[in-house]
Amino acid sequence: MSAMKLKVNGQLHDVDVDPATPLLYVLGEELALNGPKFGCGLSQCGACTVIVNGRATRSCVTTVKSMEGSEITTLEGIGTIEKPHPLQKAFIEEQAAQCGFCTNGVIMTAKAFLDTNPKAGKGDIQQALSGILCRCFTHTRIWAAIEKAQREMAR
Repeated sequence: MSAMKLKVNGQLHDVDVDPATPLLYVLGEELALNGPKFGCGLSQCGACTVIVNGRATRSCVTTVKSMEGSEITTLEGIGTIEKPHPLQKAFIEEQAAQCGFCTNGVIMTAKAFLDTNPKAGKGDIQQALSGILCRCFTHTRIWAAIEKAQREMAR
């Protein structure tokens, strides 16, 4: 075990865990954050995606030790119930989430991508999200939600 400080969603947290522990487990078990999900454990599906220093990162294969000094943002950190992020709001309005397996990965990956590429075309957005696996195939609603959020974020 090792004592570490993590900055998650703008707040500093002290954790005492094995440095090799995947960040996903620390977020869920130590900090009670349930946005990132365990999907495959192999960085293949994207369900565990968080944003680290502005970049979409798979937390299932990222050690907690490597995150010291980083700015980590989870789905819980991008908006609130009272003031959801445009992506969260658009997902609700477009009913884009069905089973919810991919929702965290889609929203967090789209946010990181659109934050640095606000005028990206549909093809670029699709390419950025190509590594997120969706089990229930609500793709039409997912794309509609992302396009709606992109317009809102550009304002």
